[in-house]
Amino acid sequence: MSTRQVSDRDDPVIEDVRQLAEPMARGEKPREKWRIGTEHEKLVFSRKDHHAPSYEEPGGIHDMLMALTDFGWEPVIEGGKVIALSGSDGAVSLEPAGQLELSGAPLENLHQTCAETGRHLDQVKAIGERTGTAFLGLGMWPDKRRDELPIMPKGRYAIMLRHMPRVGTMGLDMMLRTCTIQVNLDYSSEADMAQKFRTSLALQPLATALFANSPFTEGKPNGYLSYRSHIWSDTDPARTGMLPFVFDEGFGYERYVDYMLDVPMYFVYRDGKYIDAAGQSFRDFMAGKLPALPGELPRASDWVDHLSTAFPEVRLKSFLEMRGADGGPWNRICALPAFWVGLLYDQGALDAAWDLVKGWDMEGREALRSAVPKLGLDAPLPGGGKLADIAAEVVAISRSGLQARGKLNAGGDNETGFIAPLEEIVRSGKVPAQVLLDKYHGEWGGDITRVYEEAF
Repeated sequence: MSTRQVSDRDDPVIEDVRQLAEPMARGEKPREKWRIGTEHEKLVFSRKDHHAPSYEEPGGIHDMLMALTDFGWEPVIEGGKVIALSGSDGAVSLEPAGQLELSGAPLENLHQTCAETGRHLDQVKAIGERTGTAFLGLGMWPDKRRDELPIMPKGRYAIMLRHMPRVGTMGLDMMLRTCTIQVNLDYSSEADMAQKFRTSLALQPLATALFANSPFTEGKPNGYLSYRSHIWSDTDPARTGMLPFVFDEGFGYERYVDYMLDVPMYFVYRDGKYIDAAGQSFRDFMAGKLPALPGELPRASDWVDHLSTAFPEVRLKSFLEMRGADGGPWNRICALPAFWVGLLYDQGALDAAWDLVKGWDMEGREALRSAVPKLGLDAPLPGGGKLADIAAEVVAISRSGLQARGKLNAGGDNETGFIAPLEEIVRSGKVPAQVLLDKYHGEWGGDITRVYEEAF
């Protein structure tokens, strides 16, 4: 989740609803300026006893963050506490229960993206040697109850933790127990944004299946391949889901603004503090009638903050965020941006991918999204067949898009190698969660602690 670093200076007041589409319109870039931003979260655990470290304990999250400053990272302070780091590779931030996230810098190609990922993992492994910690690439804590997990000292999280139980049964699980990989991508125009949004939203269940990696809850199989994805089904229906309006004729920035105006607020940030506005209306804020700040109008940064508080399968800010994948190890961190860059950054690949899914109706899309967390590649497609029936074709389209981009490293290799882990999943027919379940029922003999051998 976002870490607030915006200054109150040069922050214009929003006086007209037409201003709300400006962040999206400003995101338009010519093709040569399209970039790739990759975010990945990791579970942090003690090597000694596998507990999740608290912020304050010796060798805990605070100490880890401060140790990372040895690599040139600069602390970000909130309420007198270090809650993030900034640097040339983007930002290191904390999820609610201490999951560690790298929000990577916007980069030109996947070679740079994967190098950035490698640098970050090398750094946290080195810090882990000092602090006695290590890291798991999974979509969800495999053995921890909520009450066993620490809470990080970030103001927005306190507000969200109070609000989540009011609107769903699994929001606290989302915050405390899950990890994801995301990729942020650009668009050239409103029409380009709409085509990419529709295509990626329709195919997000395939990404969920290919990256499904959360089959355990509190030490036992939970009956799902991506329980992390299932959790989103009852987190907060006002800010999650498949967004049917994206597929409507004429969809564009203004329609997304309308959606966001109907998403209840969480907070307002003023003078270095988060003010609880949970459940209140940004429309009321626009009218100067927000109960949390009566008589005050929103600033541009308030709207940017609000855009970060919706959690659909694909999210629009000044770029598009792909949000369907479970956390995973190094090679799959690189594979997620490869998958989406191949599909969305080459027009021929984008057209081919859209042709595959444009005939699906909304009922079928919703049914696919609902089935994938449990069934993975066996989930039924709209119109018949299984998701596995198109998986190889979609991955092949992505490979062709990467080939067409022609982005070479110093050794003359293009970006297609980064899609290889997904090609292997398609060939084997087994998603990552199924591999873990095979180990659990086989060589691990039902001992969930063996999962910690999967550490980075």
